[in-house]
Formats: sequence, C-alpha cells, structure tokens
Amino acid sequence: MSKRYLYGLTGFLSLLGLIGLFTEEKTFLAFFAFAVDFEYFFIKSDEMLEEYINKSAARAFFLGMLATAAAALFGFFVIKVAPGKALLSGFSFGWAVSVFVYALSSAYYGFRERWGL
Repeated sequence: MSKRYLYGLTGFLSLLGLIGLFTEEKTFLAFFAFAVDFEYFFIKSDEMLEEYINKSAARAFFLGMLATAAAALFGFFVIKVAPGKALLSGFSFGWAVSVFVYALSSAYYGFRERWGL
C-alpha cells in the first residue's frame, strides 16, 4: 500500500465532526478540518511529496510536544489548577498546535510546489 493512501485515510477523522452536528459538543466540528486529507488519494505520490509530508509531520510533532509541556506547566504553576486538569489542558493545546502546524506546513509546501519554487 502506498504511503499516500495512508495519508488519505487520515481524512476519515473528519467523520468525528458529525458528533458536533448531532450533539451540543460543537468542539467536534474542528475535526472537519481533516477532510482536506482526502486529496492524498488523488494526487501523484513522489519522493518530494513524501519528504514534504515527513517534514510537516516532524515539525508538527515537536512543536506540539513543546506546546503540551508549556501549557501543562503554565496551568499547574501559574493558574494553579489540579495536576490532572493541567495535563489534560496541555494535551488538548498540544494536539491543536500539532494539527495547526501540520496544516500550515503542508499547505506551504503544497503551494510552493504548485508555484514551481
């Protein structure tokens, strides 16, 4: 199985957004952002694409881990919430940062490749 199909499968995370439509938990609507990953089923996979995706994923992972640590420490030491709540807030913030950085980074590389830079 090609890696592009594995990347395309992450688009199915957008189905979690349906929970936000049918319940009062509107934060699930953010999962619809993963619908753009279905494009990987239709684009030609090459070494450049895989390199861009790997760079984007690595950048997102490390920035997400830093954001998790920073948010958990901020919550625990500055806001003075319970350790479990601080860690949960840190995980939530780190995940959001990871998704945001991955989306921006992969969009940057995609635009750069389309424009021939």
